[in-house]
Amino acid sequence: MAFLTSTQIIDAALRCDGPHSLSYKHDNLKWLIRQHFLSLLNNFPSLKPSIDTFTYDEGTTVKLLVATGCFPVSPNIHLAIWIHESYPFVAPFVLLSSASTSKTSHAHPFVSPLGEVFIPYLHLWNYPQSNLLDLARSLVHIFTYQHPFAPLEPHRPKFIDTSLVSKMEALNFLYIALHRDIIASTDKANDDIDSLSSLQAELVRREEILNIELGESRYERLCLKETVRDLAFEADVLMNWLKVNDHRNSQNNISKDSIEDAFEAADEVSSQILNLSSEDKAIEDLLYVLETALQQGVVPFDKYLKQVRTLSREQYFHRAKIVKLRGSYMLYQLDEP
Repeated sequence: MAFLTSTQIIDAALRCDGPHSLSYKHDNLKWLIRQHFLSLLNNFPSLKPSIDTFTYDEGTTVKLLVATGCFPVSPNIHLAIWIHESYPFVAPFVLLSSASTSKTSHAHPFVSPLGEVFIPYLHLWNYPQSNLLDLARSLVHIFTYQHPFAPLEPHRPKFIDTSLVSKMEALNFLYIALHRDIIASTDKANDDIDSLSSLQAELVRREEILNIELGESRYERLCLKETVRDLAFEADVLMNWLKVNDHRNSQNNISKDSIEDAFEAADEVSSQILNLSSEDKAIEDLLYVLETALQQGVVPFDKYLKQVRTLSREQYFHRAKIVKLRGSYMLYQLDEP
């Protein structure tokens, strides 16, 4: 089989009729497609022409001319330039090969994760100023400055002599710089969001602790109010009792003997019970003082146990006597006529 040149392949494809014809809508502009396509291949000999079926996202298929091959950048990029069926009024499709897609940086400003290339030249496509050759040159310029396989650096200053670049090249530089700034700002915003989320979780935890402590404080406040109310009631009772027992004079006129006489026991059994109860309370106070001294480290633990054991035994006998005396006193009361 004879080897066909690029010109022969393109001419044969454009002359083909019937079911195998290409899907281009403007027959009278096929000569323009041929001219632009050959200009692209002559300036980029690494690209090879072919005819293939292009499938849109909705499932529609068309037969188009496509140029595939490696672009002259380092490392090489294998891509395909599909000539749209409405060319030159609609921009071509530029896709990276599946092998190249697996290596691309997902943060690249002009390459999607699926390998679709969207450079400003394609966005600003406008016939007759736009053509395939200038598109390819713009691709080489962009991929040389920001390669799809290289990670996007947040800041890489590059000084450009504006007199040596075109308007499109300057636009590409600006677009990449803006994209880098956006990525840097996005990363910083994500870090700030993570920090604020952690701070929010900590504040929520502290709020829960404060709510618990506030509830406990309110409960203690209510308990203290009840205690104050009970003490006030007991004080009123005591004052009424003093009034009933002829304590109407001023406190300055009340002697010590009269106060002690007011609490004198009625009989011998009551006196013994009163004395035993006083000793019981005194021992109770002493046990509390010993416990406080132990907590403060003033009294050793062994001496604390020895004293508690002695005082508890003594307290037990006092309480037993009180119970016995109260029992005999009740029997005495029942026996009285």
